[in-house]
Amino acid sequence: MNILPDPNATVASLLTPEAAKAAALAAATATAPGILTIDLDAIVANWRKLEKTAVPAEAAAVVKGDAYGCGIAPVTKALVAAGCKTFFVATLAEAAAVRATAPDAAIYVLDGFFQSTGDEFARLNCRPVIGDLYELAEWDVYCRRTQWSGGAAIHIDTGMNRLGLTISEAQGIVPRIATGDHGITLVISHLAAAEALNHPMNARQVTAFREIASLFTGVPASLSASSGIFLDPQFAFDMVRPGAALYGINPTPEADNPMQPVVDLKARILQVRSVERGDSVGYGGTWTARRPTKIAVLSAGYADGYFRAAGSNDGTRGADVIIAGQRCPVAGRISMDLLAVDVTDLPANAARRGQMATLIGDGITVDELGHHFGSIGYEVLTSLGRRYARVYNGGDAKPADKPAADTPPAALS
Repeated sequence: MNILPDPNATVASLLTPEAAKAAALAAATATAPGILTIDLDAIVANWRKLEKTAVPAEAAAVVKGDAYGCGIAPVTKALVAAGCKTFFVATLAEAAAVRATAPDAAIYVLDGFFQSTGDEFARLNCRPVIGDLYELAEWDVYCRRTQWSGGAAIHIDTGMNRLGLTISEAQGIVPRIATGDHGITLVISHLAAAEALNHPMNARQVTAFREIASLFTGVPASLSASSGIFLDPQFAFDMVRPGAALYGINPTPEADNPMQPVVDLKARILQVRSVERGDSVGYGGTWTARRPTKIAVLSAGYADGYFRAAGSNDGTRGADVIIAGQRCPVAGRISMDLLAVDVTDLPANAARRGQMATLIGDGITVDELGHHFGSIGYEVLTSLGRRYARVYNGGDAKPADKPAADTPPAALS
């Protein structure tokens, strides 16, 4: 017997979950001003490369700042599936997001402990990174009062002069290690200049950290973030804490980038217009056409994290975008929602209304864009706006799997 569908049912309710997801994806990308595609398989591949480089140290993952703008929930889920067991975040809200996806992971909160946050640490079963004696005292009081034994990391300052106990303060708490029930699960420090291979601070910091960490008998130690992993193996200790490198930012700026690119950003062409020689484009009239010019206007601007500094003027070239496979220069100032691009050198009709232009990807890296922003790739990723449709590829690899290639779009955030 044939069963007719309920005439009152919506189209979406009649689709399989996969088909409904694909339909939602198509609808979102059709109407969005831009599309940010995040390759979860590339993040997993980068984590595995960092893990292999740091052997025998454990490779944790830093997912603060919404996983550097890539989405803390999908990134954490992908890394847990790949075998990552330890995560670092900045805030308790980020810890809650990780715990929802990683029920068995160790989670360290870099912003540390306040007496008022103790109950939330206990509820989430996460660990503060303690970098001050007052903070340590508050943590001790809370643990004694509640009998909580969730553990904490001790942050020791070896030269950054930001957070962390001084060397002498750290020496002062070493005797508690002999008590056995000290609650310290990790001792960490942070390199200030690891991206510069031969910077003298690296040698000073690793020497200082090795000496103080050796006094914390039986407590694992961690010094290196992304760039430190590519220094001498002595920097690895028991755990490394990669962040930026996971997301495709070059951890070795003095050499080629060993990481896979993770993000691809596209914005829609809203209009293609002609500009006469001698006419200006954009606010302030700072960019002047030196010939009859074709301008494509794109639906992205500084409200979307495409910084105003990437614009151009009559004396300075700005950033490039890719249209029809070719690099085209930004023309004039970046607006809040718009940017203009000189497409004069493209073949006729190569730039068309409704077409997508590439802002990151196809050879334009986050590090290159960071240079044009007068900043770094970290700020590029963490500034990308929420008006883009977000597409996630892959991310379902198991610990023994190799990342799949050419996985179709999987989800929207």
